[in-house]
Amino acid sequence: MPDKREATVVEEGERFGAVLDESGDPYAPGGPSTLRGPLKAGLWVAITLCLTTVMIHVLLVFLHVAPENPVSQQYRQQVDSWVYPLFEQDWQLFAPNPESVNWKISVRTRHTGPDGSTHVSPWFDITAVDESAVEHDPFPSHTNQNMLRRAWSAYLQNYGGGDEPTSQRAVMMQEYLRNIAAARVAANRRGSFESLQLRVVAVPIPASKAPDGTGPSPAPANTRYLPWWKVSSHRY
Repeated sequence: MPDKREATVVEEGERFGAVLDESGDPYAPGGPSTLRGPLKAGLWVAITLCLTTVMIHVLLVFLHVAPENPVSQQYRQQVDSWVYPLFEQDWQLFAPNPESVNWKISVRTRHTGPDGSTHVSPWFDITAVDESAVEHDPFPSHTNQNMLRRAWSAYLQNYGGGDEPTSQRAVMMQEYLRNIAAARVAANRRGSFESLQLRVVAVPIPASKAPDGTGPSPAPANTRYLPWWKVSSHRY
């Protein structure tokens, strides 16, 4: 005579369309808790896509930071399209490039009123905002540490001492830097603006002095004013 528990399990399995194994256990392989074919196949496809994306990302970043070679030169456009601006690296494999200058970036905004009058705001130090967010934080945000600094470094690499774009990438980096500045102002000030201007102060990092205290004198700070850039009308 079949066990009462076994009969109940079989009845429940038939009610829910479960596929039972010979033991009649719905939780054994082949029971209802086992992923069915299409769902399992979809899961493996998703895992495969994720792993493939990660491997491609690692490969492209490696080509970006590695010394120049035939492969990186041949696929430079594809590598740059993937890396910039979100995955840009601040180092080169086997050849670190430490910063020699501290950048202090400020922004001011301009708003035109209904009567045609123009109001220009005081300078707002957005570098100081990032520094205050990082200071005394044991787990500082990567965004606060690097986003603004890397955006400015990328702008310098594409524009040098001028401000006229010479490539589509240069236009993209200008828009990237402009949007970061607009977002920082909007998050910390009240008012409206339709354009903004950046002021960048380069403060050289002094070289280490000799044990006797002698050494080169620090270079003077250099200030650069960027053009006024139009932005979408902001209210903050």
